[in-house]
Amino acid sequence: MKRLYNRINRDILKKRVEESPIDRKTLSFYRYALIESPDQFRDTLYDQLDQFGVLGRIYVANEGINGQISIPEDQLESFRQFLDSMPMFKSLRLNFAIEDDPTSFFKLTIKVRHKIVADGLNDSSFDVTNKGVHLDAARFNQLTNKEETIVVDMRNHYESEVGHFENAIRPDVETFREALPKVVDLLQDQKDKPIVMYCTGGIRCEKASAFLKHQGFKDVYQLDGGIIEYARQVETQGLPNKFKGKNFVFDERLGERISNEIISQCHQCGVPCDTHTNCANNACHILFIQCPECAEQLDGCCSPKCADFIQLPAEEQKEKRKTEVFNGTKFGKGRYKANNQKKPMISPT
Repeated sequence: MKRLYNRINRDILKKRVEESPIDRKTLSFYRYALIESPDQFRDTLYDQLDQFGVLGRIYVANEGINGQISIPEDQLESFRQFLDSMPMFKSLRLNFAIEDDPTSFFKLTIKVRHKIVADGLNDSSFDVTNKGVHLDAARFNQLTNKEETIVVDMRNHYESEVGHFENAIRPDVETFREALPKVVDLLQDQKDKPIVMYCTGGIRCEKASAFLKHQGFKDVYQLDGGIIEYARQVETQGLPNKFKGKNFVFDERLGERISNEIISQCHQCGVPCDTHTNCANNACHILFIQCPECAEQLDGCCSPKCADFIQLPAEEQKEKRKTEVFNGTKFGKGRYKANNQKKPMISPT
C-alpha cells in the first residue's frame, strides 16, 4: 500500500527544495462545497498531488477545501485539469503569490478537519450562504472612499500589525474564532452603515459576512479574493493601492510586500521593521518581528536566554526543555514585544 504521508526529516526536505532547479509557483485556493467522504477524498487528493510534485498545506472537511501550496510550473495545467475534473471544484480560482519563492513549502501535508477554517460557529444556526456582496479592487476602492463606510480587517493582530488597509478596524485577536464576536460587539451601534470586510485570500470573510448579516447588519460587503487578489488587480489595472505594508502569509515566507511603507517596528529595538520570524530556539519558536541587527546580535532568537540556550550541547538542551520556560510558552503569537533585549556587549580588555 502506498504511504500517503511524508515522513522524511524536514531539514532534508528543505535542502532538496533549495537545491532543486525546478521552477515552482506558490498559490492558495479554497471552496466551500460538500465533500461526503473527507477521509477518502483526502487520500485520493494526496496521491494525485504527490504525483504532480505539489508541496504545501491543505485542509479537507465536509464543508470543502482550503489549501496553500507550491507546484512545479510545468505541472500547473495538469493541476488545473485535475481540479476541473471534479464538478464541485470546477473553475476554482487560484490566488497566486505576489512575491513568489520556490522554498515557500518543503513537504505536502493534507489533513482532515472538522472545518476548513476554525471559526467556532454553529453553521446550522444561520444561513451560511447568505454572504456579503463580493467586491473587486475597483469597487472596493470606490466604496471605502465614502466617509460612512467601515472597513474591517478579519485577520489576527500579528497579520494586521505589518500591513492593513487605510482606516481599517483591526481587532486585537490571535484567532479568527476570537475575531467574529469581537467585531460584532465593536460595530453593534453601526448596523446600518456599509461594512466592508477583508482577509488574506477571502476565505475567512465567506463565513464572517454571513454571520454579520445574521446578527442584523444590513449592508455587508467582502473583498473578493482578499488582499492577494486585490494587489494583483491594483497592479494590472493601474488602480490606487489602499493597502499599506506587507501581507502576512502562512508559509516559509511569512510575508509578501504590497506597498513600500513599513508600518511596524522591531519587537526588540523599536526600529522600523516588518520582518516576521520564529525564534531560532525551537523550544521557544515564538513568532515576532526582528530587524537584521537584532537577528545578528541574538542569533535569530527572541531573547538573550534563547540565544544562550541554543549554544548548549544537544543533550543538555533536551534535558533543560523539560523545565525551562521560554517566551513561546508564556506569550501568544506576536505578543512578545520587549524592547532592548540585545545581548550585552563585552568590552574589549
